[in-house]
Amino acid sequence: MSKFYIITAEMKNETRIITAALPFVNNVPHLGNIVGSHLPADIFARFCRLKGYRTIFVGGTDEHGTAIEFAGQIQNKSPKALCDELYKEHKKIYDWFRISYDNFSRTSRGIHHEVVKEFFLSLYKKGYIIENEIKLPFCNNCKKGLADRYITGTCPVCGYKGANGDQCEKCAVLINPIELIKPSCSVCKSTNIEFKDTKHLFLDLKNISKDIEKWIDENPNLRPQVKSLARGWLRRGLKERCITRDLKWGVKVPVKGYEDKVFYVWFDNVIGYISATIELLGEEGSELWKDRNVKTYYFIGKDNIPFHTIFWPGQIIADGNYVLPYNVVGLQYLNFEGKKFSKSKGIGIFTDQIIKSNIPFDYWRFYLTYIIPETKDTDFILKDFKERINKELIGNLGNFVNRTLNFIWNKLDGKIPAIDKTDRKLEEEIKKRTIRIEKLYESCEFRAALTEILKMSDLGNQYFDKKEPWKTKDSNVLGYCYEINRILALSISPIVINGSQKIFKLLNTDNKDPEIDATAKTIRKPEILFNKLEDNMLEWIYEKE
Repeated sequence: MSKFYIITAEMKNETRIITAALPFVNNVPHLGNIVGSHLPADIFARFCRLKGYRTIFVGGTDEHGTAIEFAGQIQNKSPKALCDELYKEHKKIYDWFRISYDNFSRTSRGIHHEVVKEFFLSLYKKGYIIENEIKLPFCNNCKKGLADRYITGTCPVCGYKGANGDQCEKCAVLINPIELIKPSCSVCKSTNIEFKDTKHLFLDLKNISKDIEKWIDENPNLRPQVKSLARGWLRRGLKERCITRDLKWGVKVPVKGYEDKVFYVWFDNVIGYISATIELLGEEGSELWKDRNVKTYYFIGKDNIPFHTIFWPGQIIADGNYVLPYNVVGLQYLNFEGKKFSKSKGIGIFTDQIIKSNIPFDYWRFYLTYIIPETKDTDFILKDFKERINKELIGNLGNFVNRTLNFIWNKLDGKIPAIDKTDRKLEEEIKKRTIRIEKLYESCEFRAALTEILKMSDLGNQYFDKKEPWKTKDSNVLGYCYEINRILALSISPIVINGSQKIFKLLNTDNKDPEIDATAKTIRKPEILFNKLEDNMLEWIYEKE
């Protein structure tokens, strides 16, 4: 059978490093965490491998900072013990979702500490690190200084009352603790807070602000909302940013007089992308990060946008050795039925519950991609989840695959039908749609890519109905349907893992190109691709509520 279009690589020598935001290991991730970084990064990594690019997909757990110390204190565990426990939990969850990391590392590992110190000393020697005093909160009730997550108050920008001392999670603005309105201690809830002068080290962003602005303005890959948020920071004026903290758990500062301090988590965790690559590839990993021909992609949530468009590029520009981000794919927030995810309030679906359920991971990946918050906040709605799985994944795509293969099995004794290439109109439509799907994947518009894939499946169903193969012996019709099935399996493979593999198996080809894999003569006996999502499969969610 002759192919008429297939996704192929044009630049197989290109290297792409793909990263997902390093999650704090202070809690079990919820669906918003999955769809906000790990899943889209994995979809893109799988697409890049499909295209033939050299693809390096790295991530890991962010294990330093006040959030970890705070969580450990609440649970009466040391930071290390808590991180050891939750690293295993996080990795188990991402493995279950089939997030295909080449290396899922940890910022507590020795290699990361070494790389961070080396990076810092480079900035220090080049004069981009300055010493200054900052007013930090002290709780007169607890009799101790409060790092960022130990103090909360009202956001001075949007008025949100639960803002932390480093960032407002509602409007994503970065905050200094002294800017909080009505601050209180997160431990004892006291408002008896005093701000005391303390010496710390700062990254001199002010002197490189124009370089950061130039990078933002000249980067055509950044989404409008990502550029808008970054430019908002620039309009307010960049100041020196404190990069040290009075904590015990973290990367120690290798400068005399600061031995009792560690690096601020937002200084050290982004360097984790580099250390994870070096851990995977050795010295070659370091060299790839310095290669201007290598493209780096960052998949992050809304709250991480300032750190990846202002501070991380600033660190890279100051150092002068590493490649600047090719694209920062900043996603928005996923809510649950109109409410913010909250484990304490029992709002939302958390991943430790999901992996114990009997709902296949393909279903979660499909629906999360269907509602992925690429340009605006979206909602996970249980009723819609069930409807989209049953109507789109099963009723549309699954139905087309099943009816095609059953007809080939029953009408043609399973023999793979040839195409005489007489239906030029259909071929052009398939080619046009396939090219569009590829372009959408390339531009990281996965929601639109999935919509186009489902339109392709719908096209196949309409063609099948129009040609009525049950009334004719024209095998050419089933030949085209077979080819559409192959393209569907290929196109949806970055999203629906098991389902696409099963389609290839039933088509009796493990190869993406039937002209190369010409040994298969018959399909395999058809079987149901997906089982209907029933109400009883969702009962554990309703009971939780």
